Amino acid sequence: MKLAVVGGGSTYTPELVDGFARLRDTLPVSELALVDPAADRLELVGGLARRIFAKQGHPAVVTTTSDLEAGVEGADAVLLQLRVGGQTARNQDETWPLECGCVGQETTGAGGLAKALRTVPVVLDIAERVRRTAPDAWIIDFTNPVGIVTRALLQAGHRAVGLCNVAIGFQRKFAALLDVAPEDLHLDHVGLNHLTWERAVRLGGPDGEDVLPRLLAEHGDSLADDLHLPRRIVDRLGVVPSYYLRYFYAHDEVVRELGSKPSRAAEVAAMEKQLLEMYGDPALEEKPELLSKRGGAYYSEAAVALAASLLRPASAGLGGDVQVVNAHNNGTLPFLPDDAVIEVPATVDSTGVAPLPVAPLEPLYAGLVANVTAYEELALEAALRGGRDRVFTALLAHPLIGQYEYAEGLTDRLIAHNREHLAWA
Repeated sequence: MKLAVVGGGSTYTPELVDGFARLRDTLPVSELALVDPAADRLELVGGLARRIFAKQGHPAVVTTTSDLEAGVEGADAVLLQLRVGGQTARNQDETWPLECGCVGQETTGAGGLAKALRTVPVVLDIAERVRRTAPDAWIIDFTNPVGIVTRALLQAGHRAVGLCNVAIGFQRKFAALLDVAPEDLHLDHVGLNHLTWERAVRLGGPDGEDVLPRLLAEHGDSLADDLHLPRRIVDRLGVVPSYYLRYFYAHDEVVRELGSKPSRAAEVAAMEKQLLEMYGDPALEEKPELLSKRGGAYYSEAAVALAASLLRPASAGLGGDVQVVNAHNNGTLPFLPDDAVIEVPATVDSTGVAPLPVAPLEPLYAGLVANVTAYEELALEAALRGGRDRVFTALLAHPLIGQYEYAEGLTDRLIAHNREHLAWA
């Protein structure tokens, strides 16, 4: 089995390689192709990848290339984890929106739109080349903003599934708090990418006891601290929102906080420099502890599970696995268009993904989901067709912006900071 990772020079990649090495029985990889235009980073990451496999006795061959077609040729699955513009563009996404009094963040708000505008055309070009070179390969998208990028891929007819690590992160965290195996917990995880809520945590199976009230009662303080929300708000909601809901529930507080400290991008850039130096050490044979602070926790476990389910032959007779993915709505949330991309548990097998039925979404959450879905539709239109008016319209529709003066100022700044990445600008 061959897997290709586009963006293989990312400092994330050793997390992925570690998962492939540990979970070889779940996903028997024979070749791992790392594809990246940054040859210097690619060789450092590729060298560490080979040492990780060697130390754990994994027989897979690791290849590195800047030639996309060569890297994906013969691949069974292609993982996308690229960042157009690198940390420099991310730093801009996290800073210029603050000038207008709006959240500066790489996946939501005006910064998230900028990332989508830079990313969607590049991802679609890559996907077309994958389709010509490896027409049967599944595309697994970890590239943010996952919801918009996945919708672009599906709209263009690609065999694609979006993946995020938020759900598996909560599953692992809840399991540790309850001292149970992660696979014993089933989450009622519902919403859009980076806009989700855990409405139930069932022990022992999809119909098992809901232990979320117990988690909130016994561990509410630590959960609230992790979310950077007051305990009273989490208790009032009676659910566990994703960390990204803080940008909506505490917008002004977050803007003040972000304006008073260096950007996360600056922190990550410094961390990446240190990680790459570590990766160049020929004595390093495992992912370093520092990588856990980079983000993307449990990404490898989620990616291995998803790829294994998509690539398992139907003749195995094991049926579909249930995993949280980003996929077409197709009536799951009846107030959204069928072609909207939602993030919910779904059955996954070699034929694709099918979201499981979910209980009706409460108005408090449904309203926000509908609003952000409308924004994502407009954001995708702007990414595909370009134009200042489309950018302005998408920003005006975003619930974190919503005022024409903010949208005007943000539009000007977005275009000014991203002109080199926007073919139409």
